[in-house]
Amino acid sequence: MRLGAIPLDRGVLKAIFLVCLADGIVGLSYGSLAAADGFPLWVPIALSTLVLAGASEFLFIGIVAGGGSPLTAAAAGLLVNARHLPFGIAVKDLVGQGSRSLLGCHIMNDESVVFGISQPKLAQRRAAYWICGLGIFAIWPLTVIGGALIGRFIPDVAAIGLDAVFPAILIALIFPALRQRRTRIPAACGAVLSVIATPFVPAGMPVLFSLLGLLSWRERKNAK
Repeated sequence: MRLGAIPLDRGVLKAIFLVCLADGIVGLSYGSLAAADGFPLWVPIALSTLVLAGASEFLFIGIVAGGGSPLTAAAAGLLVNARHLPFGIAVKDLVGQGSRSLLGCHIMNDESVVFGISQPKLAQRRAAYWICGLGIFAIWPLTVIGGALIGRFIPDVAAIGLDAVFPAILIALIFPALRQRRTRIPAACGAVLSVIATPFVPAGMPVLFSLLGLLSWRERKNAK
């Protein structure tokens, strides 16, 4: 069943709504953690509207709050967002043209890309991409502001478990991939390298060392 001029089934629209709702819960967590770590309100607001990439935003405030350099935090965020390069190729027909493409590229995220490329027809792909992207673009900053306000009135955000929401979501997302040996080996090597580097490098740098784990699979392949 289709709703009006929107060429999407109710099931797809419901899934997009639920994903946006889940992102809103994560936004509450992010905003509350930023406030609890002492960031002024404008920082999470600026990041949530200009960056619009939850993983990079969490990483940024985590590194800076831990004593790391903002430049290091920004570099780590850029590395995390490097996946947007292949994303851009995958959705080049969905982001629009001219000035509209600027907004189309800005709302590109994991969720909008997945919904966009998973639809069978071009009109459906475009609709799913834009509805999901604009939905997250609207709900993410609002919930981040709400979370920041909540964080100012809660002495210990960790006490209600909001700090565990995002790590739990990440673990849930990557766990199926860890069943594959080609993913599990580099991930394990990267984790070990990150732990070893932690006592010797500034806060925020260990995550960069973990990227060296990607070389382990290549070396294993070349060794055969």
